[in-house]
Amino acid sequence: MIYVDTSVLLAQLLAEDRRPPRALFDQQLIASRLAEYEVWNRIHGRNLADSHGEPARQLLARISIVELSPVVLRRALDPFPLPVRTLDALHLASLEYLRAQHLEVALATYDERMVRVATEMSIPLEPLNR
Repeated sequence: MIYVDTSVLLAQLLAEDRRPPRALFDQQLIASRLAEYEVWNRIHGRNLADSHGEPARQLLARISIVELSPVVLRRALDPFPLPVRTLDALHLASLEYLRAQHLEVALATYDERMVRVATEMSIPLEPLNR
């Protein structure tokens, strides 16, 4: 199972210079509910709902969603091995929650801060086109 953070979803949707490999989307993907809000916030912020709304809906529909449960929210309040931004803490707490359920989950991210923290937390990283 691969936890995709918002940087990967936006790279796919917005056809950025770096895009995840097509094979990534053949895997079992999971993300926090937060990713859905981040994706739509960016699409609306750039006035792209007409051109990117349907692709965003289709992409998000392929991903299993982890809710921001009280357990996840509590974990995000605790320290991480390195300083993290608030939204990253919520993603990492979601990922830790999944791992606590004995699921084998790797992280797919383009965010170098997330890569460093995940490495410190012994979270496997999914290789991406960089």
